[in-house]
Amino acid sequence: MREMALFAVIRLVLWAGIWWVLTLFDIGVMLAGVLAALIAMLISILFLNRVRDAAAMRWKAADDKRRERHADDVDEDAEAEDSFLDAEAAAADGAHGVEVTGTSRATDASHSGPGELPELPAEDPESTSADGR
Repeated sequence: MREMALFAVIRLVLWAGIWWVLTLFDIGVMLAGVLAALIAMLISILFLNRVRDAAAMRWKAADDKRRERHADDVDEDAEAEDSFLDAEAAAADGAHGVEVTGTSRATDASHSGPGELPELPAEDPESTSADGR
């Protein structure tokens, strides 16, 4: 974490220095802050590779250690939870009229699916005028 803190402090000091210089040119405090952030970001991308990479590698190593510690943790109830969720999903599908194990339940018009759209009334050709209105 020391490398990450060092990288963050360097970027903050870089931003503050650029912001101070830009405010001396009377371009406005807010505009100077935005421009300082952009310039500090570009400078840190171009010139702080070594510090950034050291911080990233340290972070990656810590993440790998954490994964190795928790790799042995096995959820013993996973199969029971999966079967419970599957049964619950099947019951919910059955309640909405989706076919479950070869049977289907009829649904009312308010819960019609894409295959069960209500039919539209046929238009009367005499009710429309010649111009299509």
